[in-house]
Amino acid sequence: MPLFNDANMETHNIGGTGFGFSAKRIGDLGASEYTLVSLAVDATGSVTGWQGKIEDCIKAVVKACRKSPRADNLLLRLVTFNTSEGVREVHGFKPLADCDVDKYTDTVHPAAATNLYDASFSCAGALNQYGKDLTSQDFAANGIFVVITDGDDNASKTTPTMLKVEVTKGVTGENLESTVSILVGVNVTDPHMSQRLKTFQTEAGFTQYVEIDNASDAKLAKLADFVSRSVSSQSQALGSGGPSKALTF
Repeated sequence: MPLFNDANMETHNIGGTGFGFSAKRIGDLGASEYTLVSLAVDATGSVTGWQGKIEDCIKAVVKACRKSPRADNLLLRLVTFNTSEGVREVHGFKPLADCDVDKYTDTVHPAAATNLYDASFSCAGALNQYGKDLTSQDFAANGIFVVITDGDDNASKTTPTMLKVEVTKGVTGENLESTVSILVGVNVTDPHMSQRLKTFQTEAGFTQYVEIDNASDAKLAKLADFVSRSVSSQSQALGSGGPSKALTF
């Protein structure tokens, strides 16, 4: 059940995949163009002990995005992922003004193994499906999704190749003007794990991979700033015909 569930949200299926999402009723939207933002956060057993810092990072992203000159044109969706809860939607696509940051406390429940590919696929598929719904009703839309993890996949039913195809469909299917995808490795100190995530970036076609070696307050604050700037940049690119340029972390 989405955390911020309300009567103005509708549920959608990502065709033929078993994944779903919720989103603001299109008839209740006030602008003519939107950037769709999907944020997926690792909630596996290995993040035990620093889940509160992850939640603070999410809050910081939302607060920073609210300061964007395009804040009224952003719709945010948040999911957490592990094999205990699956890909769990905290809330679907909704305006930043409807997101109470205090409610992000106790949203990350560390448990079990890493379904990284499934969470990433859910992000891309939700962007594409809601983008299709918006463009069919004459809204302009582009998208960005950010996946934050501290480990490699060991439990998904989807594959990097499936994700790459889904991301490509966003533009080729004319569902979105453009899509930016960012993979973030957090607390990555093992060179082998670093290489595995870089390989996933390549195989799945992520626009960018960034990495921090620990989950200190300073590093996570820097990450929150980077994510919010990337979201704002992609939103400002809407109407240009292409994606925003990758920013320096």
